[in-house]
Amino acid sequence: MPHAAALQNIVWGKNDAIFPAEGARPYLRDLPDAELHLLDTGHFALEDMGDEIAALMLQFLDRKVARK
Repeated sequence: MPHAAALQNIVWGKNDAIFPAEGARPYLRDLPDAELHLLDTGHFALEDMGDEIAALMLQFLDRKVARK
């Protein structure tokens, strides 16, 4: 993964009992240009905070992708 060219926007539930938040941080080591958002939710982050995640995605794309 160190040579990944794709944009990375990581959204993670900081209260996830299945994939603990500590597991998200190593991605930043391997993907230094990635963004990490730890949300106050658990494993079902999208179901719990879908609107907030959609907003984070749109903001990320606005910052990272040039419009034609």
